[in-house]
Amino acid sequence: MRLSVLSCLGFAFLVPFASSASPASALPLPDKDVAALAREVNGEIAMQTLEGIVQQHRERGSRGFHTSAEWVASRARSFGLADVEILQFPADGTKFYGTQRSRPAWDADKGELTEVRDGSEATIASYAAVTMVLAEDSESADVTAPLIDVGAGSSEADYAGKDVKGKLVLVSASPGEVQDLAIGRFGAAGILSYQQNQPNGWSGDNLEQIRWGHLDTFSAHPTFAFMLSMKQANALKARLAAGETIRLHASVKAGQHNGPYEVVTATIPGADPRLKDEEIAFTCHLDHPKPGANDNASGCSTILEVGRTLQKLIAEGALARPARTIRFIWGPEVEGTVTLLNARPDFARRIKAVVHMDMVGGGPQTQAVFHVTRGPASLPSFIHDVAWDFAQWVNAQSYDFAATGKAQFPMLAPSGGKAPLRAEDSPFSLGSDHEVYQDSSFAIPAVYLNDWPDRYIHTTLDTAANIDPTKLGRVAFIGAATGVALANDPRIGTTAATPAPMRAPGPASSGDGKRIFRRNPEPRGPLGVFGYDWFDDHAKQLHLTRPKLLDFEGLHGGGGDYAYEVLNFADGKRDAQQITNEVSAEFGPVPLALVIEYLKALERVGVVGQVR
Repeated sequence: MRLSVLSCLGFAFLVPFASSASPASALPLPDKDVAALAREVNGEIAMQTLEGIVQQHRERGSRGFHTSAEWVASRARSFGLADVEILQFPADGTKFYGTQRSRPAWDADKGELTEVRDGSEATIASYAAVTMVLAEDSESADVTAPLIDVGAGSSEADYAGKDVKGKLVLVSASPGEVQDLAIGRFGAAGILSYQQNQPNGWSGDNLEQIRWGHLDTFSAHPTFAFMLSMKQANALKARLAAGETIRLHASVKAGQHNGPYEVVTATIPGADPRLKDEEIAFTCHLDHPKPGANDNASGCSTILEVGRTLQKLIAEGALARPARTIRFIWGPEVEGTVTLLNARPDFARRIKAVVHMDMVGGGPQTQAVFHVTRGPASLPSFIHDVAWDFAQWVNAQSYDFAATGKAQFPMLAPSGGKAPLRAEDSPFSLGSDHEVYQDSSFAIPAVYLNDWPDRYIHTTLDTAANIDPTKLGRVAFIGAATGVALANDPRIGTTAATPAPMRAPGPASSGDGKRIFRRNPEPRGPLGVFGYDWFDDHAKQLHLTRPKLLDFEGLHGGGGDYAYEVLNFADGKRDAQQITNEVSAEFGPVPLALVIEYLKALERVGVVGQVR
């Protein structure tokens, strides 16, 4: 027996059925190509790439990011990929790329936090030892001051009756969330945050992990922030609650500086000159703090393994050169992609489909579930079905091996695990660069391969030790097979690739529901990007009330999901009621009034125009 995966309403169910003799009897590639790819993908080689990446603290524009970019480029050249280059785009905090306000590069040389007691200093946090202890966008300082506990620190009430001027504040919220209040309004000298990770079933299990922290890149009140573990914070809070005075010394040498966004790119040139202007892209994000193994050294190393595998097989004559060019892109998450597609419109024009990988190697310690995630309802495409076909095949092969010790293509890495993949067929969700490609500005369909949950995301415990090389190899196979199939598929680049979405059922249009809006050609990109929100910034300039849709919680999505799709559906054809019906079918019922309010706000800030 083996297991087949059937999908119903976005959830996967496992049912038994008999094994077939063919290794790939129903897949959109010839059996010989499937076999060649399955034999060649190598999770150990991907792991070698990953181990090089995790050595660097890869903040945007930083020295560590550049070193990682050079490492990836050098590996790509060694594997025989063509057109390898590191593209650079100026980022100074004033230049815009579509909806992305460029963020200056940030680097740190020093970050030491000590407790001053009895004439000596005891180390609490050291950037030299653990880079994640210093929040991104911290500025240089040398401060000795008492510590004050202000709870969350994100509301004025947290500071009532507390004199924090010239002192360090201990907060549970994100440094960027408290920055303008603590520093700007109440005069604090710096921030210590014990912000916790995204909620999941393992929240609170590990009191010693430290979360990646962020300050507001564009705040009028630059400062520094140290990130603490829950264990450290609890100890400090208890001492303060007992009436003890705690004096700390913070010494920071860090700051923003002009520097480019860097995007590594490489290709496997296509064979058909008639399709020279059509490409299939493999994408990932190369940035994130050290170590950042699953997020996202795993995706970066795996798309490079796809490139190595394809190039080797093509060079050996074991695989025909695909008709279309296959491109590989490693850049900063979201902001790098928005920048690339705006600064280089030729990329946006040529790329016809994307396979995006973000967190694809989580081993059993991470509690990760691997997803093959569909595109949004606003951009239906067959490309997900292609990827899901290959994922189901890997599910079956890997389960056969786990259950019986026998399988034709288990794709095991010597240092990896032997558990079945158990990939899930999942509905659209936001959270990485795939949302940029599928934004209506670009309308490029994308398959999103990703792990969720991951109990260690964005923390000091996202290490290479928690990565499964077997999983890297299997995901590389799914990606490589999908990429080759799409590169040869005649539907790519035609209306068959992205047919018009079927209209969702719902109430008939009447009154304000008959209003029709169309997205304007500029600015291009999602409105909420990294470190900057185009809508919020422009709405504040016009003193607009925050639309209620942005804080709405539906059955299967939040305000950001609804807002993303409402804008995507504003195509000059659907009226407001029809858009409401669409997003209600996708994420759960939402009142028409909230959709209309948001569309009117988008019109005020110049993102859409009313057609009727």
